[in-house]
Amino acid sequence: MFPETRHFSAGVVHQINDLAQTQQVVEDGLEVGYRLVDTAQVYGNEQAVGDAIRHSNIPREDIFVTSKIWVDDYGYDATLKAFDETMKKLQLDYLDLYLIHKPYNDYYGTWRAMERLYKEGRIRAIGVSSFWNERLADLITFNDVKPAVNQIETNVWNQEWKSQKYMEKEGVQPEAWAPFAEGADHIFTNPVLEEIAEKHHKTTAQVMLRWFLQRNYVVIPKSVHKERLAQNFDIFDFELDKTDMEKIKTLDQGRSILEDEMDPEIAESFR
Repeated sequence: MFPETRHFSAGVVHQINDLAQTQQVVEDGLEVGYRLVDTAQVYGNEQAVGDAIRHSNIPREDIFVTSKIWVDDYGYDATLKAFDETMKKLQLDYLDLYLIHKPYNDYYGTWRAMERLYKEGRIRAIGVSSFWNERLADLITFNDVKPAVNQIETNVWNQEWKSQKYMEKEGVQPEAWAPFAEGADHIFTNPVLEEIAEKHHKTTAQVMLRWFLQRNYVVIPKSVHKERLAQNFDIFDFELDKTDMEKIKTLDQGRSILEDEMDPEIAESFR
């Protein structure tokens, strides 16, 4: 489903509100070699993403574009309308992947609208974001189309092994948002990661991204700097060994440190 660089993206444009900067980041990422671009309705920059894709010299079929519908527009009819708006802004004839952004409100009505769009060929794959196992199982069990992807918060502090095991059993691709935990708890200078990075002559960021690839995760790190985009992409010439993987596993805190969607207060905050 994903392109050859299918497990990797620097085209994630979360929290990039400046439209000119968004367009430049996507253009830079495509130039470096990325082929997966991740945006969302709530980011407010789908138009800039579409402009970058349209201005590139890369064939449309070589670029994998993901967008997400926001909680305010859930429900069958509202989803169909929101999707049309997204496609207008992205200036695309089809979308590669469309996700339900959060597991709240009428996500059932939204999913059934997305199933329709999928069957009509307007979306190549549909999935979800931030769905814990119970809600993912609910969606899988009682609908016609199984989510192709679940995009969840995963990083070395919150490694989500149980979630990955369930997704693999069900044939759902795990995709990591916040792979660097937004820098929390001095993640880039952690001694364990620094030791592994020094061993392989890489940065701690490169070690973390390589860790995701070896777990068969799709990963969507964010950067607005072209040199960092290139550095993040340079992870295909080394491999973490078993000892490295076990050391990283010891960093797991087994909980979200950013936004736990199972917390009632988080759910209420989206009202």
